[in-house]
Parts: sequence; C-alpha cells; structure tokens
Amino acid sequence: MKLLTRQDLQKERVNAINKIKKQNCRILICAGTGCLAGGSEKIYNKLKEMAKEVEGVTLEFAKEAAHVGVHPSGCHGFCEMGPLVRIEPWNYLYIKVKEEDCEEIFQKTVLRGEPVEHLMYHQEDNVYQEQESIPFYAKQTRLVLKNCGHINAEDIDEYIAAGGYEALEKALFEMKPDDVIAQITESNLRGRGGGGFQTGYKWKQVARQQEKIRYVVCNGDEGDPGAFMDRSVMEGDPHKMLEGMAIAAYAVGAQEGYIYVRAEYPLAIKRLKMAIKQAEEFGLLGEDILGSGFNFTIHINRGAGAFVCGEGSALTASIEGERGMPRTKPPRTVEQGLFAKPTVLNNVETYANVPMIITNGASWYHEIGTQGSPGTKAFAITGSVNNTGLIEVPMGTTLREIVYDIGGGVKNDAAFKAVQIGGPSGGCLVSDNLDVKLDFDSLTKLGAMIGSGGLVVMDEGTCMVEVARFFMNFTQNESCGKCVPCREGTKRMLEILERIVAGNGTLEDLDLLEELGEAITATSLCGLGKSAALPVLSTLKNFRKEYEEHVVDKRCRTGNCQAMIRFIIQPEACKGCSKCARNCPVNAISGKVKEPFVINTETCIKCGACIDNCPFGAIYTEN
Repeated sequence: MKLLTRQDLQKERVNAINKIKKQNCRILICAGTGCLAGGSEKIYNKLKEMAKEVEGVTLEFAKEAAHVGVHPSGCHGFCEMGPLVRIEPWNYLYIKVKEEDCEEIFQKTVLRGEPVEHLMYHQEDNVYQEQESIPFYAKQTRLVLKNCGHINAEDIDEYIAAGGYEALEKALFEMKPDDVIAQITESNLRGRGGGGFQTGYKWKQVARQQEKIRYVVCNGDEGDPGAFMDRSVMEGDPHKMLEGMAIAAYAVGAQEGYIYVRAEYPLAIKRLKMAIKQAEEFGLLGEDILGSGFNFTIHINRGAGAFVCGEGSALTASIEGERGMPRTKPPRTVEQGLFAKPTVLNNVETYANVPMIITNGASWYHEIGTQGSPGTKAFAITGSVNNTGLIEVPMGTTLREIVYDIGGGVKNDAAFKAVQIGGPSGGCLVSDNLDVKLDFDSLTKLGAMIGSGGLVVMDEGTCMVEVARFFMNFTQNESCGKCVPCREGTKRMLEILERIVAGNGTLEDLDLLEELGEAITATSLCGLGKSAALPVLSTLKNFRKEYEEHVVDKRCRTGNCQAMIRFIIQPEACKGCSKCARNCPVNAISGKVKEPFVINTETCIKCGACIDNCPFGAIYTEN
C-alpha cells in the first residue's frame, strides 16, 4: 500500500495504533542474535501456535475474546538473562525462558493474567515483575533503543504506530533543508562511531559543495570486539536508522544512500532488506516520497569483515569495489567521498538519534547528557560483570554507575581492576576513574575514547599485559598495511608483547613499547592506525608495575601468562614414586626412586601432566 501524501501517512498511523490496541495481550519474544542462539525461535514458534488455538476464546482476566499478538522483537538488552519474553499489558519480563515453559506462560499469564514468578528476575528477596522496575533497566535512559524489544522488528506498521516517520514527515513539509541542518547543528549531536565529530557541521559541509550529486552512507560495519550496539539497532529497529538517513539525504540534497554492514551480521542484513522493501512499498523510500517531490533510495553493501573498513575512506572504497584502504586527506569525505562525490558518512547510532531531534527539537536534546556531549550513548557491557548486555545511558554517566548500578557489580564480588573502553582503539580506565563522566571530552583528557561503545570489565584476576597483547594482536592482524607506521610498528609492538608474556622481556622493551606507540600514534595514515597503540600505552601508564614484574621477576601475578607459571615438587611431600617423571612428555623431571624428584623449569612445557599423575599432591604451581 503506497502512501501518496502526508495525510495518508497520518491515517496509516491511526490504523496501525488501532491494530495494536485490538491485541489485548502482546507477547514479544527477543529475536536478536543472542537470544536466537539461546533458542528463542523455538519459543516464538511454540507460542505462535498456541495463540492460534485460543483466538476468539474468552479470556478470564479480560472477560472478552482473545486477540493475542505474538511478535519477534529486537534485542531487549539484558543478554545475560536471555532468552527473554515480554508480555503486555502487564509488562512482565520472563528471563532464561525454555520451550517447555511456554505452556505455563500461556495458561497462567495469557489466559488468566497471572505472573509466572519463577521466570522473573530475582535479586535477594525481591521479585521484579515489570521489566522497567528491574535495576538493569531502571537506571537507563533508552531513547535510541526505546523500540528494541517493544515492537515487532519486522513490521513497519509497528514502527509507524510508535511515532515512526513523523520526523521525516515534519522535515519534508514543515522544514527547509537548511532548517534541518540548523536543528542538527544546534543539537550538537556528535558522531557515535567513535570520533565524536559534530554531525551538523559535517552535513553543512556536504550541502555547500558545488557538486550536486551527493550520497548518504551509513557505517554499520562495527568491527570492535565485544561491541554490538549498531547490530542491535539494525536488527531491532531498522526503520529508525532508515528514517535518519532519509532526513540526512533531504538536508544535504542526496538521492541515494548506502548501508555498509558486515557480512557476519546476517540477521541485521535480513531485517534491513525487509525494512527497505516495506518502506518502498509504503512510499517512504523511492520516488516522490509522500508527494513531496523528494526522491531517495537505499542500497545495502556487505563488508567482508575488515576492521579498517570502519574508517571512512576505506569504507567508501570498499563500496566502490576497491580494496578497503584509507587514503590521504584532503580531500575529505564531505568533499570527495563515495564515487568521488560529497558524502555524509555517519554510523547507525548517529542516524538513529536524528528522528527524535527533529521531532522534539534541539533544546529538548540538550536536556539530556552534558553540555559538550548531549544525548545518550549505547554501550555493550561485557566481561567480568554480573549483568552483561546492551545499555543506553545519558552522556556523562559515570563508570561506577554503569558497572555497579546497571551491571550489578563485578562477578563473584571480585575487586574491580579496569575497563577497556572503545575496543582495540580505546584505552583502559582504572579504579581511580570510576567516578569520571563518560563523555567525549572527559575521556580524551584521560588518553581514552568512547569509540563505538564497547565496555569490557576486568577484575583483579586479569593480566593487563596479556590484555594489551590481545588487542595488539587484533589490531596488527587487521592493519590494512598501507602505511609503514601501522603495518610495521604494530608488528614490532606485538613481537615485544609476546616476548614479555613468554618471560623473555627486558626493561628496555618497556621503553621501546612507549617509543613505538607514540610514533605510531603520531604518524599513521588513518584514525585506526593513530589509535592502535592506545591499549598498550594506557596499560603501561596505569599498570607499569605489572609489566615490570613480567620482565624483571619473570612473574605474572594473575597466573594468566602460562609461560611464567612454574611447576614445583615439594620435597617433603614427594614419595619418589616416579609417576610424574614417567608421564612427562618432555622428560623435564628427574630423580631417583624413593627420593624427591625435581622439575627442570627450563625444559618444562607447563602441560600439567605431572600434577594429574601425582598420587600424593606433591606438585604445585607458582605464579
């Protein structure tokens, strides 16, 4: 059904709202990637089948005929507790649901309106029935993620009913392109892909170019380990991103847009394709949108998973069919981007902010977050924290609030050690930084960055040298190789770190790591190269003593660096049975029968066979 005018869209919104109101019970099953991996598709199919059987039956709680809606939603965010099922109008949230729970859910909740308490979130003696009352959600401000988990991710009518495409309608019929740019500029929306560049200024630069062919590009590549914010928006609320892109296109005079999304996100690609097709059928994408004379089409390009394609010029080169490699600047993307034409390039979360700014105004947006970084930020919180998942908080929220109030604290009540923020391009925040506000400017002063929003929490059992080695290994593997500082510098840094965790490092290596890191930061071609050394430099700054223990004492205090573990036989406990020596694969154990045996630490490969075969518990490890 094509909507030809603004009035048609308004009528469709009324129809969509009424359609939802007819469902006196709505079941929203999390169908994000995480919950699907946990079996939520089986739960959806089971509940869908059961709903068909009761359609038209009188409901006990409502005394009226049943109209039960069973819908696949996007990610609810509380990934630690998936698969998740939300049931309205009571807003019950059931956690860790299994297929065999469906019968009880249907009999008690759907037919009688009663809660199934053993499937609800418990904390100490509290049972949280409503989703919004759970501490994980209560401490958040979900704006970009507002619809995720609350609407059918595959139905455009549900998005329209939730206020979708109101902003596009307002922009097309009540604002000029310059007004849109002025609104975004006044809001001070900063790019959520990592750089924090002012979105309105970027749009203004594209709009003022002499070249009339312009493009709008969305970066949905999201290559940071542990990050899944953009993926969740594309899976759970794809129309919000499409609407933001369409508004950007109207503002800068573009008629074509491209979404660059990694091939490892098949569900996101599937739902984006569905959303684009639905929007085209409704006349919200394509020719003469709502009779306004504005034309805009969107294409999807799948990336092959190269981390460097998160950089703007590498991304546009990849869309063009070239090898994804950064180029020297100027000219910048806003001047010569995709196909050498002026290009607006923002990430998924940035575009998802646009509709609500146009609808509510720049002053409303400034009421959220900080003066220099208004709005909210979505974070993927993972690692050694009790509540892992996807969260959204106002800019300026402290790390303590995220880790302890929303994340529920460090696992097993262990001591907090650090957070790696911003993925491999970010840096470490330590316990002294727990009360630092998380916004663009505050983190820059600490030598860290928000990045795309990954937060990996680490406890006292984490080796920070190994953390630095892990991220440097990732960065070195993902280097495109175009510039010498990144290509060769990251390789040398990785070799040094591997030498250190193998127990062969020296104090000179620490000085060399700093020297290399600073050189790479200063001279690399692109932003990814310039931030490649940040994990190493920040851990060196905050945990230098731990590095020194590795190179001087040949000791890893956490026991994570296998090469530094020493296997020792206690002479007083050893009976000289020789079982350890007979089972050692490298003949590292010697001695005489009925006398204490000895392990040659130089030969020992730390396989643990000696401990497994010692009947007297005479062998122990020392970090």
